[in-house]
Amino acid sequence: MTNDPSEIRHLFDRIAPVYDQLNQWLSLGQHRIWKKMAVKWCDLEPGEIGLDVCCGSGDLAELLAREVGATGQVYGVDFSPRLLAIAKARATYHYPPLTLHWIEADALDLPFQDNFFHGATMGYGLRNVTDIPGCLRELYRVLKPGAKAAILDFHRPQHPALRQFQQWYLDTIVVPRAKSLGLEQEYAYITPSLERFPTGKQQVELAHHAGFSRATHYPIAGGMMGVLVVRKP
Repeated sequence: MTNDPSEIRHLFDRIAPVYDQLNQWLSLGQHRIWKKMAVKWCDLEPGEIGLDVCCGSGDLAELLAREVGATGQVYGVDFSPRLLAIAKARATYHYPPLTLHWIEADALDLPFQDNFFHGATMGYGLRNVTDIPGCLRELYRVLKPGAKAAILDFHRPQHPALRQFQQWYLDTIVVPRAKSLGLEQEYAYITPSLERFPTGKQQVELAHHAGFSRATHYPIAGGMMGVLVVRKP
């Protein structure tokens, strides 16, 4: 996958119409359960302010908005205008309305003041940023002292049999389905991105280097998925 931010943005603009569908395939149909787990780990309360970085089509941001209620606020941030348009359109169907703000911005340069959010999530975004340590530092900056963030993403499992199954699934299920939608090239990047992505242990170390006082990585689905939960001192 390219390290050019504009190319990454264009990639996600192209896959925007089928983003949710392909996430469903990639996660074996389980991504909604895992997202609910991530939201619970944030410990947001009614009336607080939440952040969803790399919000995509907005489902994690919507879950956060339900946690903070009508008196709270949630900001969904993504650098793909097409994904943000989908997120905004989806949110209009909620009744009562959710207090959501959609912001087009880079995860490496968040347009918020220091110590602003009570909690944050990030779903399938950390693996795609061009500077993972920088992204964690920026997340640390905008969180209030004591706030938690939960970062959900796909991983390479350590067990050889599970790694083999994951690669078989990508090669025979995900990429062919993407190809049928004219997106083979866009989804062929998944394998190299998994190879480059830091392991759970490495993510914990990076989180500590970014300033977080607590960092725990929870492997899910045999290590094919994981959630990094961090807390700002």
